[in-house]
Amino acid sequence: MKTVGILGGMGPEATILLMQRLLRAMPARDDACHIPLIVHQNPAVPSRIARLIHGVGDDPGPVLAVMARDLHAAGAQALAMPCNTAHAYASQIIAATPLPFLDMRQATVSALPRGRVGILASPALRLTGVFDEVFESAGIEPVWPQDDAPALALIQRVKSGNSGPLAVAEMARLAKEMARNCDHLLIACTELSLLTNAIRQPFTDSLDCLVTEILRFSQN
Repeated sequence: MKTVGILGGMGPEATILLMQRLLRAMPARDDACHIPLIVHQNPAVPSRIARLIHGVGDDPGPVLAVMARDLHAAGAQALAMPCNTAHAYASQIIAATPLPFLDMRQATVSALPRGRVGILASPALRLTGVFDEVFESAGIEPVWPQDDAPALALIQRVKSGNSGPLAVAEMARLAKEMARNCDHLLIACTELSLLTNAIRQPFTDSLDCLVTEILRFSQN
């Protein structure tokens, strides 16, 4: 199987959750059946929220490009990144190496139903338009929250290590509220992926879509 390099550090929980879901998704009979991964878990990646939402702090792009080159040198045959917001810097990652980039956005759109999709994610996705082109080309109408603050506060709560009952209850509330105005929900933040057990409405989790794409690449 082909080796996939993971650009991590945009929330350690996201990298761990990706690996857990890859392990569960792989019909392995023993250790040798699992997908080979090289993980670059780099907490020094500058804050995407600070840069994209508040306009302060260092640019994450150059750091992500260095990580991509490190993974290439270590033997990765493709790159993947379990952070939707960081895909605002995908062009810099792609330019850094000749490796294929397993784009979380494309994988997600391929799995979504057409129509009105409510987005539960960092406000940076809306502000940067990082998903706009793929949504439009697929005939998906994104429905964003009227108020960005609750979702952002929940993401920051999870980043601080609090994904307990209060976070779960808030996730359930946000999902129920969003579902009033759309046909389907998209969870497009890997911190929120930790809380999807709270959702009772039809939804797609972008992290699961990336898992499917990594499996497809590695096994072909």
